[in-house]
Amino acid sequence: MHLALDLVLGAAGVALLLPVLVLLAESLAALLPEGTDAAPSEASPPRIAVLVPAHDEEGSVEDTVRALRAELPPHARLIVIADNCRDRTAELAAQAGAVVVERRDPERVGKGFAISFGLRYLDADPPDVVILIDADCRISDGGFGKLAEWAVRTGRPVQAEYVLTAPPGSGRVGGIGALAVLIRNRVRPRGLRRLGLPCHLTGSGMAFPWRLLRDAPETGSNLVEDLVLGIELALRGTPALSCPGVQILSELPVGAGDSRNQRRRWEHGHLHVLTVYVPRLLTAGVVRRRVDLLALGLDLAVPPLALLVLAQLGLLAITALLAILGVVSLVPVSLAAAGLALTTFSVAASWSRFGRQTVSLKHLLLVPVYLVWKIPLYVDLALRGKTKKWERTARGPSKG
Repeated sequence: MHLALDLVLGAAGVALLLPVLVLLAESLAALLPEGTDAAPSEASPPRIAVLVPAHDEEGSVEDTVRALRAELPPHARLIVIADNCRDRTAELAAQAGAVVVERRDPERVGKGFAISFGLRYLDADPPDVVILIDADCRISDGGFGKLAEWAVRTGRPVQAEYVLTAPPGSGRVGGIGALAVLIRNRVRPRGLRRLGLPCHLTGSGMAFPWRLLRDAPETGSNLVEDLVLGIELALRGTPALSCPGVQILSELPVGAGDSRNQRRRWEHGHLHVLTVYVPRLLTAGVVRRRVDLLALGLDLAVPPLALLVLAQLGLLAITALLAILGVVSLVPVSLAAAGLALTTFSVAASWSRFGRQTVSLKHLLLVPVYLVWKIPLYVDLALRGKTKKWERTARGPSKG
């Protein structure tokens, strides 16, 4: 009986240790020196169309359009897709200088549907590159041109660094949440790039060669439509590249309820995609002998950071108690402790290099509070299953 329990708990420890090793490798690789990008092509600049899906964004759409227009290269188009809006989003976006197309289909709501509608609009005059950016985002100087250049040069999707900061009033726990997002959207893609590997699409700031995106499968109302799109394109032979030279900036929701709703949508969607696509990516990587698919499968297998730590703490508590009672050996305890220690080291290394401006060292002591804050999200998932309905993310005040 003791041996069987040892094997079961040891297997659980190994299962949790594998994603930790992936996280560790990516975090350490991100610390390697920056590579030098190739010189810009001397060919004529690509024609760019920037699509901005927007649903009830009257509070921020004017400032967003003006900020994005200021960064547009010559002859680039900025198109706002006013998707099932019940407010003045279309009117205000047009006043700010965007081309606006309106979509009305209350039975088919979601970012994926809006993007498909925008692509059909572009059929009349296709660009060379389509860049997708959310309605609450800003882009770094020269970002549109850099993304388009890389998309044309490689013929692949290109993902900018999508950084979400904690807005004023979000509290110290909000800063820790921003650090978790920063590790997911900046540190790990950078690490994959340093290793010569592709990355997953993380949302806003994605550039695609026109025909590649136009022929891509539609994602509809999928809760993490960008992630699924990138995986499907990778399986078709065109995985995404990280472009750390371009930053997309936005803010996490201000209210605790809004923040929890957004995290629930993201993480429920992520966990569902993990169960569906990790086996597909790993199997395809082995069968086709493609290291890029194996890397994407292993990266996707890393669960949300808070869930990973909670699972490690739970396993450590169980194995330590059983070891004290003499029911199991120290092997399962050692595996659980090693996993937790390596996760802590990975987060500390990422924070030291990339996160000092996101959260102070003393605020890291609130990580246990953040973990407790996340528990209801995972309990909700266990009891009710994943969120099925697309929801608009509540925005903070205008960032003009």
